[in-house]
Amino acid sequence: MRIGMGVAYGPGQDFHQAVDALADYEKAGLDLVVVPELYGFDGVSRLGYIAARLERVQLASGILQTYPRTPTLMAMTAAGLDSVSRGRFNLGIGASGPQVIEGFHGIPYDAPIGRTRELIEICRIVWRREKLVYDGKYYKLPVPEGQGTGLGKPLKMIDHPVRPRVPITLAAIGPKNVALAAELAEGWQPPFFVPEKAADVWSEPLAAGSAKRDPSLGTLDLQVGVSLAIGDDVDHLHDLGRPQRALYIGGMGARGRNFYNNLATWFGYEAEAKRIQDLYLDGKKKEAEAAVPRDLLVKTSLIGPEGHVRERLAALREAGVKTITVRPIHGETHADKVKQIERFRELCDAT
Repeated sequence: MRIGMGVAYGPGQDFHQAVDALADYEKAGLDLVVVPELYGFDGVSRLGYIAARLERVQLASGILQTYPRTPTLMAMTAAGLDSVSRGRFNLGIGASGPQVIEGFHGIPYDAPIGRTRELIEICRIVWRREKLVYDGKYYKLPVPEGQGTGLGKPLKMIDHPVRPRVPITLAAIGPKNVALAAELAEGWQPPFFVPEKAADVWSEPLAAGSAKRDPSLGTLDLQVGVSLAIGDDVDHLHDLGRPQRALYIGGMGARGRNFYNNLATWFGYEAEAKRIQDLYLDGKKKEAEAAVPRDLLVKTSLIGPEGHVRERLAALREAGVKTITVRPIHGETHADKVKQIERFRELCDAT
């Protein structure tokens, strides 16, 4: 099982300090560093910086948004990051949501699944260094006759990629998008994951996509993110997850168009999800945080005594999880958090 860790982001976060700390986590057994991209700094420049600082650990974007980038630019970016990291890059992509894409980027949020499918197919043509000819519903390369200047012609990538196929992880929640991940991607990343409920929510789309999957892609790498705190007096740390859960379930989208709220409902928290959203959108953020069910916090984290963490880790493994991206939250010092990763590495290897 791979152990990943996200890089801190947002106002007040010291990126350089976070990267300095990664070398110690790498020595402690970290396998993967994930760099987010929301609507702040881009993820690509940071990934390039980290690639130059770390020697062994793999790198992943989590996630690069598909709408603001053409498929060809996405392929060029991934091949470039794979080159500077000497073959350690994993391309995490996702459609994001209407509020970000239309509000921040000014691009209509239409046909996310169809566009993602075509983007993946075009990326793999580019990485194979084939002449780029693609006649899709959403992307046509070169520009069709009668459009543009008429001077476009099929081209292939000048540089030779380190690998002919950079691994792709698709962030997906809805059934059609999850089926697409199971069909075309090397990895799948749901936003928060309750292992006991996962099969009820996603077994059908996973089966449908897997039936069309190219065997050369290997087994789908299910990747989940959790807060990590191994100890006997850490129960109170569950509450640290309330602001993020409330933000996503309550505030990441309008009523009726919040994918994270839908997911909480599918996991069996329908009434709670509605209450969180109502409170959050009414400006009552603290009340929304308090309304997040404790059961959801417990089942989507690894917080507790070692025996409890072993049980939750076994449940994740039973549900098919192969990569766990952790956020160590126990301990006052950096050294304390490094020890958490060392111990978690031991538990993963023993489970």
